[in-house]
Amino acid sequence: MKKLAVVALSGGMDSCVTAAIARQEYDLALIHINYGQRTENRELKAFNDIAEYYNVKHKLVIDYTHFSKIGGSSLTDRKIEVTRANIESREIPSSYVPFRNANILSACVSWAEVLKAEAVFIGAVYEDASGYPDCRPEFFEAFEKMADLGTKPETKIKIHTPIIHLSKAEIIKKGVELNAPLHLTWSCYQNEDEACGVCDSCAFRLRGFQTAGIEDPIPYKVRPVYK
Repeated sequence: MKKLAVVALSGGMDSCVTAAIARQEYDLALIHINYGQRTENRELKAFNDIAEYYNVKHKLVIDYTHFSKIGGSSLTDRKIEVTRANIESREIPSSYVPFRNANILSACVSWAEVLKAEAVFIGAVYEDASGYPDCRPEFFEAFEKMADLGTKPETKIKIHTPIIHLSKAEIIKKGVELNAPLHLTWSCYQNEDEACGVCDSCAFRLRGFQTAGIEDPIPYKVRPVYK
């Protein structure tokens, strides 16, 4: 039998490809966090669709209501506008959810300890790190040490970020190579029917597909060409 890994699966492209990579060596336990984001229902659908595609036995959905109460992000606070993409910007965007990945990893590690899983996978990308401080490799290295200190002595959980140094185009090519269900994923920050094509997440995704020379299989309201 394969070892077990907990994979944080948002329903987006990066986490889907991360699950496909983890599946090569591990049985999957998929965890999804609802945190009051604008596209919560659509992301949950993507999570369930991907879990069904992989016929996953262990599946967990957790509701984090505190993020929308805390606010500070255009994803969780309706009073803050989701800004149009500026791919060249190195500023922290309005879509940054304060310390989100730490909250997600905490749930992953807790569940992994109960399941006696040996690994946690998360689809962080360093290309995003200029905008999202909790996507930096050193953050995940530090979190793994903290998890080791905060769990039972016999619990040993490795945190894997297998796509952290890949570009979006490379992630897409890896997904195609592994037959990951990219057509089931959802990345848009503000729409649940057709992706807007102009938010940060849509822009990075579209540029990745355009660079890879592959047609993005999900519907868009507009499909700008991103350089």
